[in-house]
Order: sequence, then C-alpha cells, then structure tokens
Amino acid sequence: MSESRIAFVCSCEDTMELDGKALSRGCQARGAELRTAEQLCRAQLDRFLAALEEGRPVTVACTQEAPLFQQEADEASFAGRLDFVNVREHAGWSREGAAAGPKMAGLLAAAAVPMPPVPLVSLESRGVCLVLGRDEVALEAARALQEKLDLTVLLTGEVAVTPARRVEFPVLKGVARAATGWLGQFSVTVDQAAAASPASRTHYLWGEGRNGTTSRCDILLDLTGRAPLFPSHEVRQGYLRADPRDAAAVAKAVAAAGELVGTFDKPRFVTMEAGLCAHARNRKTGCTRCLDLCPTGAIAPAAGKDHVEVSAEICAGCGACAAVCPTGAITYALPPADALARRMRALLLGYAEAGGQDAILLLHDEAHGEALIDALARHGEGLPARVLPLRVNEAGQVDLSLLAGAFAWGAAGVRLLLPARRGHGVEGALRNLGYIEAVLSGLGLAAPLPRAAAIETDDPFALGEALAALAPLSAGWTADSFLPLGKPREVMKQAFRALAAARGAPAEALPMPEKAPFGIARVAAEGCTLCLACTMVCPTGAFSANPDKPQLRFLEDACVQCGLCAATCPEKVITLEPRLNLAPEAAQPLVVKEEEPAACPRCGKLFGTRASIDRVKAKLTASAHWMFTDPARLAVLDLCEDCRIVEATLGGVDPYAAGERPLTRTTEDYLREAERAKRVEGG
Repeated sequence: MSESRIAFVCSCEDTMELDGKALSRGCQARGAELRTAEQLCRAQLDRFLAALEEGRPVTVACTQEAPLFQQEADEASFAGRLDFVNVREHAGWSREGAAAGPKMAGLLAAAAVPMPPVPLVSLESRGVCLVLGRDEVALEAARALQEKLDLTVLLTGEVAVTPARRVEFPVLKGVARAATGWLGQFSVTVDQAAAASPASRTHYLWGEGRNGTTSRCDILLDLTGRAPLFPSHEVRQGYLRADPRDAAAVAKAVAAAGELVGTFDKPRFVTMEAGLCAHARNRKTGCTRCLDLCPTGAIAPAAGKDHVEVSAEICAGCGACAAVCPTGAITYALPPADALARRMRALLLGYAEAGGQDAILLLHDEAHGEALIDALARHGEGLPARVLPLRVNEAGQVDLSLLAGAFAWGAAGVRLLLPARRGHGVEGALRNLGYIEAVLSGLGLAAPLPRAAAIETDDPFALGEALAALAPLSAGWTADSFLPLGKPREVMKQAFRALAAARGAPAEALPMPEKAPFGIARVAAEGCTLCLACTMVCPTGAFSANPDKPQLRFLEDACVQCGLCAATCPEKVITLEPRLNLAPEAAQPLVVKEEEPAACPRCGKLFGTRASIDRVKAKLTASAHWMFTDPARLAVLDLCEDCRIVEATLGGVDPYAAGERPLTRTTEDYLREAERAKRVEGG
C-alpha cells in the first residue's frame, strides 16, 4: 500500500479559479497526488469515498464541510490521516485568486505536517462558591445558584442590606484583600470578617470584625464592583467578575458559575525544563524576562531553588514567556515550536516549489485573525496571492526561532496580526520583531518597509490595505531548506547563519537592542583575579575554566545575557553587551584572562597564580599583622597546600604562636610588692 498523500482541491462550484499547473508542481514536489473537483461535498462525494478505500493519507482543501467529510470517514472506518485546510478564504476567494496556485500548494503542504497531541492539565471543582458583593445583587445571584453550588456570600458592609427571611446560605461581612489560586483551589484573604447577628431587623447587623482570615473555595464570583483580585483576571479560570450595576453582565457571570462543577481539562500551554533556567544562582538573580512579562502571575521563583516555576493551572497560554526565554527552558507546547516551525517550513518551501516568489508570512490566531481573514475574503478583495497565512495558538508565542526561520526559508516579510487593542502577553513577540529587524538590517537585508512588523487592526479592510502596501518587499536571497532540529535557540542560530551565508558577505558582530538573548560578556582583564566565580554561576557554560592552568575562557555562542556573571563577580569587572556574532570564532572558546601559575619552591607543584599569591603577601605585609612580620612565616604562603602542612609540622611554624605569655599575677603579688615598697620608703 502506497503512503503517498491524496490532495483534494475543490473549486467550490467554480467560485474560485484553480491553477492546475502550479498545484500539480507543488504536490509532486511534496510527494502528493492532486485530485480536483467542483462540488466534492455534494455531487462528487463519491470521489472522496473512493479515495478513502485506498487507505492513503488524505488532505481535503476545505474546512467548511470538514464535519461532513469526517463523518463519512468515520462511517467508512477510515484509519488513515485525514487533514483539512482552508484554501477558499485564504487563497481562492481573492482579487488575485487566479494567481494563488502556489499559495494553495503551500497551504496543502503545511496541512500535511502532523501536529503532536495537546498535553492537558485537569482542574477539579466541587462547586464551593464564594460570592463577593456589596448589596442585594450578590444575594440575588446566590439565590439563583443555590440549587447548583455550595454558597457563601461575603458582603463588604458598605451598603445596608435587608436580611433574608430564611437563612439558606451563610451571609458574612468582609473585604477580600487578596486572593491566590485557580478553579478548584482558591484561597482568599479577608479583612473585617464578621458574622451577621440573627437579630438583624431592617438591615444586617455585624459582629466584631477580624483581619487576615482565610476562605477557601472552588469558584469566586466577584460582584463588588471593586478592582479585580487577579492580574489579567479575564483569563483566570474560576474567577468570574461583573459590575453589579450591569444586569446583563451579572446574569452572564451567574450562568457561567453554575456550570463550573466537575473536572475540566485545559491545555498545558508551556513546558518547563528547570535545568536550563538562567533565573538565579547562589542567591544572585539573573534572567527575569519571563517574570517581567507574564500577565497572569503564573510564573514565580521556585522556593529555595535557582529556577522559576510555571503554574499550569494559572497559565493562560499567551506564550510571552516562551517567546523571550533565552535558553529554551520554557517552550510553547500548543503546538511545540519545532512542530510549528516544520509546518511553516512546508508552507514556504511548498509555495516556492510551486513557483511562488517573495512570500509574505501572515501570523495570526484563530479568534481574531481567522475572523478578519474570512471577512476580507467574503466582503473585500481577499488576501493577496503572495500572503501566506499561518495560524498560531496565540500571537504572543512567536519566538525568534520562528521569525528567523521564516526569512531563512524564503519569506520576504513577516506580519503579526494583532487586535487594535492589544491583548495580554504580546510584548515578547513585539520585542522579537524588533530583534529580527535589527538582525536583517545588520546583515544588509533591510528594505524600504520593515520586513518584520505587526498589523494592529480590527477592520478587515484595513488589513487588506496594510497587506497591499507590502508590494515593495521582495526576498533578495536564496531560501535555505535546513530542518528545524534542536532547541529554539539552535534553530534560530542556524537560520541566522543561513541568512548570512545567503548574503555572501563576511560574518560580523551585529549590535542588538537591550535584552537581546545573545551577546558578549566583556571582562576587564586587568581587574580580574581569576577567582572563577563567574564559571560557577553561568547556566549555559559560556564562562569556563581550564583545568590545566589558571585561565578564564568565554564562549559567545552560549551567552544568553542573563547577567548572573556580572552580579556575582566580586571585582565587578564584567559588563554585558548585546550583539549577534555570526563569525566562526563566536563558536570557539576564547581566553579572556590567563596568568602564570605559581610553582611550589619545595615540590615544584603548580597551584594558584603567582599574581594572586604576591597580592595576598603584599596585603598582609602592609597590615603589619604579627603573624607575618617574620619573613619565614610569610614565605609559607609560597608553598602548595601539602607543603604548608609539612612546614607547619616540621619547620617549627606555629600559626597560633603569639610570643611568650606574661606570668599570671595574683592579689598576693600586688600586696607583696606594696609591702616591699613601704619598707624601701621607710628606710
């Protein structure tokens, strides 16, 4: 049985023109058999069913009718791979649809790249709900939920509230000062906590309040109208907040709270490899990029350890941490960076193999980007023929390896589609756009327009105009076809080297903006004492020692600019300089400080450095310490650790000797001397 893929492309009742030559050329280059149709989902469905019987992987260039095709495949017990891709709104329904054949071929190639399964984390809620409120709105919400949830109402006490005629759930007074946790495991710190008097008549009367009490619950319904208890509270699962003056918002929050009972699976958006984290060493803080950008507070330093921890339960999947992590300790998992890079590579190379040129890669998410592209195709001129859309889970996940790979695989430009009002967690991706633009400019690949930038709009027509304005961008280099193997940092470096090679100019060090994840750590050699503290804290091995001689070495390729070396250096002679060095010497350890080793005058063993021993002797001599006023004792410092013990044992050198101790004098001695003095005076 052949494993070559079958690719179905339907003209959707001839509403789009198919470039058969380009499609055939692209499919043949990718080992796929092209089959076309005009109404595959209806009159020509038998062609699809016949393909299923062949048992080969099938890609259908239609997402609108994907449920129908999947149903037919299930009924036919089809066990092979069945993929779907949208070539209608993304390519065919366009003013340039007749020229979109290469794009369709690229989209088909990308769809055939498998994506790994999504890792999941489970959240369990037993329905214990704490309703935070200030007035009758909170009580009404609780009454609506009392049949579904185990409720407690916490009123702020700022408004007089009429007591319920019947106590159906606890009503307490208190102000939520802080909260931690997630759906199923919330912990709320409450001040002024007090119980209601059972004798309350016209309004609740409260007992004496206590501060710092703790309430635990599975669901938090916040109807206080106050500031939210969590950063980026909209994505904190289990925390529902509404303005009590907005009846529609309150009703929506109440309805959502009633559904939050049971076990819920959410994606594990990122993976963490603690051994690669460059956050801290020996209680010195280094890299804080992920901590600075995480909008939800899901990342925190691990207690008593040198790395950070990511709470999968809190993480909302913006991807900012993975986008800026310099070592690859945090990587995005929906999908993993390497899988997304393979899909992007197939898209760009498939487009080029079908005859396409000067591709513009449009990175977008589903919620915002797909809607804009669909509206542009249905009501506007559609995407230009050379604009290749690639969907990512979150716009914020775009790291440097993806951007560098896009240009190395032939893209003339990259645009990141964002809402007009930026969502949380895109700062890292925007920072990476600046980095890649700096690299391209440094390599001499700058263009009249920025090659890498964001398009921030909610208007499909504005999107079309922004993409049409990219006509001057063209790729003036030959695309590479390397595979995205290894960690994102390794892929990024490989892509940069491919671009430098395509440029054909000698490699050189390119200056980079602040916080770039690569650069040099400069050492003022005259102030370095070769204590090697930097080698003990460097998380990537950029700084290393030579086991055979007093020598400090630096490997620029491994430096992530975490700053641990500069923070640890006791002499403060290390400074960081962000830059990208593609020269061969950046991949070779360079000696930054070397000194003559000290030779033991007794046994000849090499130990320490001559300069450090002379420096210590000079300081001790200058201090006039009694122990080292004797040249014989000072000379002990010239010996190795073994010979010092021998000298101290056999040479009569007692480190605790302090000269002859004075005789002990008692009261009788003083009285005797006084008596003797009187006799002398009396003559």
